Amino acid sequence: MRPAAKAATLALILAGGAPLGAQEIRVTIDGAKRAAPVTRYAYGMFIEPIGGLVARTLWAEMLDDRKFYYPVVSEAKDVPPPPNAEGRPGVAYRKWRPIGGDDAVKMDTQDPFVGPHSPSVAVGETPRGLAQSGIGVAKGNRHDGSLWLSGDAAAKVQVALIWGDGEGDRQVVTLPAAGPAWQRADFAFTPGADTTDARLEITGTGSGRFRIAAVSLMPSDNIDGWRADTTAIAKSLNSGFWRLPGGNFLSDWDWHGALGPRDRRAPMFDHAWSAMQPNDIGMDEWMRLTRILDVEPYVTVNAGLGDANSAAEEVEYLNGPATSDWGAKRAANGHPEPYGVRLWNIGNEPYGWWQIGKTSLEYYLIKHREFAERMRKVDPSITLIASGAMPDQLHPRDFKENASLESIQHKFGTEEDWTGGFFAHAMGSFDGISEHWYDRPEERPNAPADAELIEYARSPSNHVRMKAEEWKIYQQRFPAIRDRKIFLSIDEYAYFGKPTLKNALAYAMVMQEMLRHTDFLTMSAFTTGASTMDITPTAATLNTTGAIFKLYGERFGAGTIPLAVEGNVPQPDPRYPVGFAHPQVKAGSATWPLDVIAGLSPNGKRLRIAVVNATYKPQRLTVEPRGLKPGGAGTRWLLTGKSLDAENKVGKPAGVTISERRVPALGRSLTVDPISVTIFEYPVGQ
Repeated sequence: MRPAAKAATLALILAGGAPLGAQEIRVTIDGAKRAAPVTRYAYGMFIEPIGGLVARTLWAEMLDDRKFYYPVVSEAKDVPPPPNAEGRPGVAYRKWRPIGGDDAVKMDTQDPFVGPHSPSVAVGETPRGLAQSGIGVAKGNRHDGSLWLSGDAAAKVQVALIWGDGEGDRQVVTLPAAGPAWQRADFAFTPGADTTDARLEITGTGSGRFRIAAVSLMPSDNIDGWRADTTAIAKSLNSGFWRLPGGNFLSDWDWHGALGPRDRRAPMFDHAWSAMQPNDIGMDEWMRLTRILDVEPYVTVNAGLGDANSAAEEVEYLNGPATSDWGAKRAANGHPEPYGVRLWNIGNEPYGWWQIGKTSLEYYLIKHREFAERMRKVDPSITLIASGAMPDQLHPRDFKENASLESIQHKFGTEEDWTGGFFAHAMGSFDGISEHWYDRPEERPNAPADAELIEYARSPSNHVRMKAEEWKIYQQRFPAIRDRKIFLSIDEYAYFGKPTLKNALAYAMVMQEMLRHTDFLTMSAFTTGASTMDITPTAATLNTTGAIFKLYGERFGAGTIPLAVEGNVPQPDPRYPVGFAHPQVKAGSATWPLDVIAGLSPNGKRLRIAVVNATYKPQRLTVEPRGLKPGGAGTRWLLTGKSLDAENKVGKPAGVTISERRVPALGRSLTVDPISVTIFEYPVGQ
């Protein structure tokens, strides 16, 4: 194309007037310009027990409030949970309800098994006790249960699982006679039908009273308390690491309270999410999860209401020898060998007004340095990651802004620049620094269809680009960042919305933007690991978000060497802006309307080209490899679906699929399907 024609075309494109596909898209892949290899931490996951999030997805326990944090009362006497710090309603749970009248169950505070009280039932000629409904079970699947029982031997106690209205739609187990001391009773059920509304009943007849505590029901294929199906899917993502156990939850959780036998751990109230937690998932359980998933644990310590001494004890519990004080406690809990946790994060979003323990930058820097000193004294080999926040993220509550690099310049070096504060006043106390971002999907009803789709899909990747642009500013102001090889970890992020093909295209652009900055962006963790799946109480499948992670994790995984990609059509400014908290930068490659990245396999023998086509039309691009000699047939992986609303749901055919096929040797051009993510791979010489 002649220069004048090219300039005219670009002007038309940038003005939003050129039809998509009308311009020639040229891509140059430079084999001599290589970025740092992708680390095994590029596709990590973040998980947090937000209410029932973990309990309903990865953890196998099927009962809510199994330790009776709440009293057993009729629905009419329920007290709603208080709102959380942001004013949102508290988490609702399935409740235990009395059987045999409102007065059938009293909460006994004398010698409770765990927590402040235990349910006590006075029995008679007709069954009296308690029940919980709304339990999902699958036909033919064995479920193992247990509870703790005490009381009068004359009370005959039964446990029943009921999955229908017929007389045969139940199984009943009679428990051993109760005694004055607490004793554990085990039982098992195999339901005869599928249902999402099974009911567990615990009743007694005869005379006297019985008390129960710490009731549990799990599918028998659970792996030390974790679901077999969801963890198998999560393992397939090859995430590299999971950040845990929080999150906002962490800032008022004391990890000491979740040690030892699970049934004996008192439940706690999480004020961050206004949710009760039974404390069944402690650090030993979290470590078991990471072993099941074959990922590294990345542990965040409580720097909200927690203190440096507690954090140091946690390091010793997880990493110390069995001869140390807390290492001995770990060994006594059944884990003599240290877990060897290498990655540690001090605090979670301490800058946020929503955060329990929120404080000023000046005070928190004192706190952070003390945490770092105490934790490294226990284990000098750990990698410490500070909780930063760049100026685009920080602003007063209720202040609405679509930040640009120009609009945030005055914030650098102020209270609205926590990341800069760490670089200026805490250098040497951390090895990396974290950033979090969240974006809200918003439709653009006034935009033409293709423009609406492109801007929708591109929005979250702008957050990554904004962080990268700010990082460049920090590198100029603080040369020690390069000298000390300090890295960036985006260890919480999400584009909220239904996991459809439309959102999958957006996440693909996020992945590609992160892969453009591997020289310093070495870690990321998606919120949340469970959000990569569609999960019911009895089944699970990879959703469209999970499919994107699987595709990039396999094709652009650890060791892949990103190559420079140049194009002839720059990304235009958004023409249909919506809402707030959308950074005003232009993510993506200069290949509009496509987004293109390229890389070499770890051994340098395969060239990989990934193209996101967030348009409704097939798109063609001319490819020019420099310093590379592609030769021979290749392979194409295509992620797409019949419509943007396509999704992957349990029990239904997959709406979004990844297909693989052989393709001819790389020629002058490539064609990509509409609404798709396509990855090409070719053998290459150099």
